[in-house]
Amino acid sequence: MSNFIKPLENLLGRFSLDMGIDLGTANTLVCVKGRGIVLNEPSVVAVKRGTNEVLANGMAVGNAAKAMLGKTPGNIEAIRPLRHGVIADFEVTEKMLRYFITKVHDGRAWVKPQVVIAVPVGITAVERRAVIHSAERAGARKVHLIDEPMAAGIGVDLPVTEARGSLIVDIGGGTTEIAVLSLAGKVVATSLRVGGDELDMSIVTHMRLEHNLLIGDQSAERIKTTIGSAWPLEQELSMDVKGRDSITGLPRRATVTSIEIRDALSEPVKLICAEIRRMLEESPPEISADLVDSGITVVGGGALLFGIDQAISDFIGVPTSVPADPLTAVARGTGVYLENLDLFGGELASSDD
Repeated sequence: MSNFIKPLENLLGRFSLDMGIDLGTANTLVCVKGRGIVLNEPSVVAVKRGTNEVLANGMAVGNAAKAMLGKTPGNIEAIRPLRHGVIADFEVTEKMLRYFITKVHDGRAWVKPQVVIAVPVGITAVERRAVIHSAERAGARKVHLIDEPMAAGIGVDLPVTEARGSLIVDIGGGTTEIAVLSLAGKVVATSLRVGGDELDMSIVTHMRLEHNLLIGDQSAERIKTTIGSAWPLEQELSMDVKGRDSITGLPRRATVTSIEIRDALSEPVKLICAEIRRMLEESPPEISADLVDSGITVVGGGALLFGIDQAISDFIGVPTSVPADPLTAVARGTGVYLENLDLFGGELASSDD
């Protein structure tokens, strides 16, 4: 970098807000130092089909774009540029990040913030570089990466820097991140490609096979959040679902119950439970002794599925809890990291590496 550009970036950085970003498959959350969560929007971008040109002068991102999913005419495409927590479309991800960074700064496109981005534990070094490069091209002057489970642990005040084991499970849209943390590092960790999207697909498949009704991802998500559960409800629920009849091809509605939706969700829930159990089996005995008391902490959008903590606890036999506001845990953790760069900085990757 030239002798002129670096001081200019540092000067522009003085007018910017340092931010932590939970760059998720389903949603992107931004946490600003001293202000908390300032943005929570879907990771969706609407583009002109066959190009990477974002509609509405680059503004068809987030909430505006998600409303278009499954409803676009032939010349428009609403896409999610991340798959299973990693960048599937480099250029569109960059434009999405630029939109979010600019929106946080009230439209000022010239700012150069320092950015912390949470990434899945399972991504490769090449994928990590792709995230850093995308953020730099989107306007960040310096980029740090933090593993999602570590960010989540920090966000819910687990003792991650102490010589004490903590088990965190982050059920996101594309992946479930599972890690045992101690002394500001991962003892064992894994990234399972099962998350909220997989739960939605299970509902889509159930509706097609059991009701001959074709529904979209957004309808499936609505069913999941309205009557979905991983554990029996005190009072079982039902709801009307509208879609297209797979036999006649005509629109119609069907009534579904929480019992059948719970059954449809049981397979991905069991996969998550089995992977948590595997991580526990790989943990050192001293860490296992800590987990008898501290138990399992579940965060992420999947933690909002009713009874997920009871289902995990029943499967594994270890106390399981869901903290307040589990959806923002990772983003809050990136914010705490920003305020304690000296404490955590040595453990994590950055654009200086």
